[in-house]
Amino acid sequence: MAQAAPNREGTCPVGRGAFGQTALPIGFPPLVEDAALSSPTDAFVPAPDGALWQTIAPAKAGFDPDKLKAAVDFAREQESPWPRSLYYPDGSYVGNVEWNERGPWTEIVGPVRERGGPAGLILKGGRIVAEWGDTARTDMTFSIAKSYLSVLAGIAFDDGLIADVDEAVGKTVAGPVFSGAHNGQITWRHLLQQSSEWQGEIFGKSDQVDHNRQIGPGADNSRKGQRRELKTPGSFYEYNDVRVNVLSYALLERFRRPLPEVLRERVMDPIGASPDWEWQGYSSSFTDIDGRSIQSVPGGGHWGGGLFIGARDHARFGLLIGREGDWGGRQILSRDWVRRMLTPSPTLTNYGYLWWLAARPGVPAKSFSALGAGSNVIWVDPEQDVVAVLRWINGAQTDGFIDRLVAARA
Repeated sequence: MAQAAPNREGTCPVGRGAFGQTALPIGFPPLVEDAALSSPTDAFVPAPDGALWQTIAPAKAGFDPDKLKAAVDFAREQESPWPRSLYYPDGSYVGNVEWNERGPWTEIVGPVRERGGPAGLILKGGRIVAEWGDTARTDMTFSIAKSYLSVLAGIAFDDGLIADVDEAVGKTVAGPVFSGAHNGQITWRHLLQQSSEWQGEIFGKSDQVDHNRQIGPGADNSRKGQRRELKTPGSFYEYNDVRVNVLSYALLERFRRPLPEVLRERVMDPIGASPDWEWQGYSSSFTDIDGRSIQSVPGGGHWGGGLFIGARDHARFGLLIGREGDWGGRQILSRDWVRRMLTPSPTLTNYGYLWWLAARPGVPAKSFSALGAGSNVIWVDPEQDVVAVLRWINGAQTDGFIDRLVAARA
């Protein structure tokens, strides 16, 4: 077995959390399991980054060890077809190729970093059941950042900065971005459900770039970027990264401080995340807030930038949402907001507030996901208190991993 770099909390190397008989490579500390654990479903939360993250044997967590190993092996073998540099040999950025990006909006304006290999972990009751690859590596995470934006919108809602999701955004966000007969109708709910139909240009990118866009395996983007007739805000779903960036800008206007700073203070530090993650914007996305130049951050890595984060931090985040915003008895995000986030949208029933909801037979009905190109996944089954994080799996094989994980439940 190839030796992976030990992760920062000193627990399991590749696969070690799932399979108690696997020999540890030299240099790895022993597995740390809580001998006093009374039930694998106890509402345990992991210690902050830098301390040992407790593990649990698959059988004790209710998994068939052989089937769980098969799921992990599958994830490790199904690596993303994207080049690790995130640029093809001809110099094309993966996003421009993936989404058939053409025309005047293809310029990469945010940082891009080489990615790592397949990695991930599975939690049961907050404890690690399986872990593989370098789960501390802070890689780009693409549209998983959208789900983090949804949580920041929840913080704004809980703080009273958003009084009503059905209120026009322009009522509290001044300036031209939400002015006019069309954009003036747009509400916070529309932005969160990707049904806003916002029209215009922000930070050098036009909404037209994602007109007629499709996503997922087999997507046909031959018409992407061709202008279409806009519909009434709230009546039509379209996956549009410019419009999500408009939401991020609106949240910045309400908080009046950098969104990464808010996320760190209100969410990531309280759940014990590492200090290593960062959220990068564009060279063109600085805006004036009360005399300060602050960078607005995007909801993905479409043109570079976005959230750079490790799998372990994603797992903490997924655990928080799976437990309706509670972290060891502290309510980080209101239960009301979490339930709103995970309520089907009228224009797309398997989509909430920038979270994907269960949409096919054979998966838990209340499961949900944060998804990013590449592919990057946070999958949560709240009823079983299970969280799975995948980094750099072939997107066409994501369902195959989830099916194997669900089948591994003894």
